[in-house]
Amino acid sequence: MRLTTRSRYGTRLILDLAVYGKENLVPLSDVAKRQNISLKYLEKLIAKLKKDGFINSQRGSSGGHMLAKKPEDIRIGDIVRSLEGNTVITDCAEKDEKLCGICNRAGDCLSRWVWIEASKAMFDRLDAISIQDLVNKNRGSIVNNKNNSLNRQE
Repeated sequence: MRLTTRSRYGTRLILDLAVYGKENLVPLSDVAKRQNISLKYLEKLIAKLKKDGFINSQRGSSGGHMLAKKPEDIRIGDIVRSLEGNTVITDCAEKDEKLCGICNRAGDCLSRWVWIEASKAMFDRLDAISIQDLVNKNRGSIVNNKNNSLNRQE
C-alpha cells in the first residue's frame, strides 16, 4: 500500500483544525491557503472525514469546520483507514484465507506472511501516534508559522 495524498493531506487538514480551530470554526479556504492544498481536493476529504466522525461542520457565512473529537483521541491510523479504505500494503495480504488468488503463487507463496506482518506493524505504529502528539512535536514551528501569518496580515 502506498499512502496517497488522501492520507497525507487529510492528516494535514486535521492537524490544521487542531491548531487553528480550538476556539473558532475554521473556513476550509483558510486551510487550503495555509496548507497549499486545492480547496476542491479538501472539500472531497472533508466530506469523508465528516462522515467518519472526525470533523463537525457548520454552513453559512460564519461557518467552517472543527474537530469532532479531541486531538488526543484521533489516531493517524484511523485517518489512513478512513481515507485509504484498507489496511494492507499488498493485495494478497487483504484476506486471511490461505489461497489469496491474487498472484501466480497463490496458496504456494512463502512470503505472503511478510506483507501481512508489515501491514500490521505499519498500522500498529500509526495507531500509536495521535494528532495531539503531532501538535506537541511541532509546537515551535506551528507557533512560528502562526506569528508569520499574523505579521503578513498586519
